Amino acid sequence: MNKVFLIGNLTRDPELTETAGGVSVCHFAIAVNRPYTGSDGERQTDFFNVTAWRGLADTVAKYTKKGHKVAVTGSVQIRNYEDNQGQRRTAVDVIAQDIEFLTAKSAGGGDDFYENAAPEKSAPKKKPALQTFDDDGDIPF
Repeated sequence: MNKVFLIGNLTRDPELTETAGGVSVCHFAIAVNRPYTGSDGERQTDFFNVTAWRGLADTVAKYTKKGHKVAVTGSVQIRNYEDNQGQRRTAVDVIAQDIEFLTAKSAGGGDDFYENAAPEKSAPKKKPALQTFDDDGDIPF
């Protein structure tokens, strides 16, 4: 089973592109703190490259930006390539299957970044006024 669950902050704004076939793909990276500190008292951080596809890619690009906290569920994909100097390299990517936004709407730095995500609030409905009931003592039951 190849399953990964990460919670971290975006290290840069997401980059949304399309494949030649018109499929949306979004690339971003997240920083994930390790649960312990090193001998120097500093907390260690791991950085993960994440790729989201199709509708998930569009949603991530629309509603997140650098610094936002997200939870990513997906799988790990390892790819090999040759760099410009001809050296063989290995890259590890997370292919997102689900992403949950964890940054509160009000924590967006005072901007209206989430404005499109919030449903419009309508005016509260007024309750109908109670009508008086003339009770002449003649109860039908």
